[in-house]
Amino acid sequence: MLEIVPFTLGPAMTNAYLVADSQTKEAAVIDPAWDGRLILAQAQRRGWRIAHLWYTHAHFDHIGGAAEIADALNPLPLVALHPNDHILWRAGGGAALFGFRIDPGPEPTIDFVHGQILQLGNISFEVRFTPGHTAGHCILYVPSAQTCFCGDLIFAGSVGRTDLPGGDFATLETSIRDHIYTLPDDTRLLSGHGPETTVDEERRTNPFVRG
Repeated sequence: MLEIVPFTLGPAMTNAYLVADSQTKEAAVIDPAWDGRLILAQAQRRGWRIAHLWYTHAHFDHIGGAAEIADALNPLPLVALHPNDHILWRAGGGAALFGFRIDPGPEPTIDFVHGQILQLGNISFEVRFTPGHTAGHCILYVPSAQTCFCGDLIFAGSVGRTDLPGGDFATLETSIRDHIYTLPDDTRLLSGHGPETTVDEERRTNPFVRG
């Protein structure tokens, strides 16, 4: 069974998600936003082994806790990111634009590809390529749990900003229509900021991208 421990961390109040297969105890961190020690402590308390760091995109507020997590693990976790965001990752996720400096942690070793299936124990995560907020933004969909980790693509009543380098609203809108609004109505949307919502709620009420 998929277990999810959410955190809201860092200067941008970013949502990070510690996820695990409760049977195998294998865990991943989706967008290790900040304060990696807090995420580590929760994994250790539950007896989970963090084997993966999965980034929906490479903005600094989504990777700022990665180094602290990786430094405490042996072997290092496998780090996954879409190749279109590698340049952004190497630039520290744009932290300098907002007056921050971060250690981005270990270099990504796995390239996300649209349609790729990631295994976490017995649980399958489907990678969907959803550019618009950044050039390499991806979401992670778990059909068995009716849950989608959607990064900064869409929020409850809002959408990801497109005024930063690599952003484009028309592309973002297409990504939402093709890869969020096509999911089952009751799919949980766990976003990078703010409260969770559902596909049905956003399709009906989101003022930025009407269903």
